[in-house]
Amino acid sequence: MNHSKIKLAFAGTPELARIVLESLIHSNQYDIGIIFTKPDQRSGRGRNIKQNEVKICALKNNIKIFQPENSRELESYSLANYDLLLVVAYGLLLTPKLLVQPKLGCINIHASLLPRWRGAAPIQRAIEAGDKKTGISIMQMEKEMDAGPILNQISCKINDKETSGSLYDRLAKISADNINSIVNKIINGKLSAKKQDNSKTTYANKITKEEAEIDWNKNAKDLERKIRAYNPAPVAYTKIKNIALRIWEAKVKTTKENFTPGTIINSKTTLDIMAGKDILSITKLQLPGKKIISAKDFLNGYSNFIKN
Repeated sequence: MNHSKIKLAFAGTPELARIVLESLIHSNQYDIGIIFTKPDQRSGRGRNIKQNEVKICALKNNIKIFQPENSRELESYSLANYDLLLVVAYGLLLTPKLLVQPKLGCINIHASLLPRWRGAAPIQRAIEAGDKKTGISIMQMEKEMDAGPILNQISCKINDKETSGSLYDRLAKISADNINSIVNKIINGKLSAKKQDNSKTTYANKITKEEAEIDWNKNAKDLERKIRAYNPAPVAYTKIKNIALRIWEAKVKTTKENFTPGTIINSKTTLDIMAGKDILSITKLQLPGKKIISAKDFLNGYSNFIKN
């Protein structure tokens, strides 16, 4: 098949999708005829309309854009004349009718080693669970979300200081660096799809605001992972002595002490709080409406905070 005549459609919304899209565009191998992306959203205090990363990239490269409000509206666009639809963190479900229209079907890049962490928050859930590795999965899309057969997987380690932000960036680079080679193999029939082992499935459910609140009865190790997993969003938080704090960075201090969970331990450079097991030593935090600061600067500004 002649690469210059390959007609691609692309669906995606956030930065990860934009990075992959740019790699496809810069390769000059494909005719990208349409880009599907979520509608513009209002954001910030002024509630101004904000264009997402993928739309900005599409406009810059003069590629046609379609921003349907829902899956049924998306289905109104025919992909019958396309060779392949590539989906990266789009945000709308593709209907069965749409999935079968492109000649080679619809391909999705998912940020986990499927079948582990199907769903909306695979990066956060992998860190929160203490996984030692993750990666990307390129799969043939089917009706059930993230359940299609796997065409290719690329793995990477999760280090002990990994945040969702840093892991997101690494997985985005892996995706962009490999997508053109993978698409070419798909087009030329050099990848064989393998069914997922459904017995090993885990689900990465969307993170709720309630989940982001720190439960001091949990082990400090679990809390430290949660803080990294929810950085940069939605950010773990707590309320101590009627002061709301967003927690951006912490470490674990082992101890044989058995204070009541939530008890503040005196410290000059870190804010140390007793957890269900061991101490969570907070190093970076944020007050409402303020910038992120070190725990040391916070304690200097709130000298009475740790006093009983």
